[in-house]
Amino acid sequence: MKKILPFLLTLAAISAAHAQSPSPLDGTWRGRSDGGLCNAPLDYVLTIEDGFADGSAFDTTAKGPVPNLKMAPPPPPGPGLWQLHGVAKPGSFSLLAVASVKGTDQRRDKITVTVQGNALIATEGGGCGRTARLARH
Repeated sequence: MKKILPFLLTLAAISAAHAQSPSPLDGTWRGRSDGGLCNAPLDYVLTIEDGFADGSAFDTTAKGPVPNLKMAPPPPPGPGLWQLHGVAKPGSFSLLAVASVKGTDQRRDKITVTVQGNALIATEGGGCGRTARLARH
């Protein structure tokens, strides 16, 4: 017991030193984008906890594979789900968006998020150029 107590106290001190204070942006944010150039709106769900942002954007217009009657190589699947990751900061911050697709058709994009009052405005850096307004839920 005497050997374990100093170890536990050290662990408690390390955890307290590394604990972050809650960010004013913490919470779950939801919203829907416009269609952008692709005419394909995304439904966003973004969770921010201790300043770390993690979430997804889902294309509700994405369709599954279609029958290949001509026996030609199938077209690559379009991205229907985007995974979002980043560090939330007051004012403005960036998120990395990675499309969930199979094969070599790997797609990445950068999303710029701007804090405007009680909303987050997410704008795609490339691709379709969609813009979404997210509200805390």
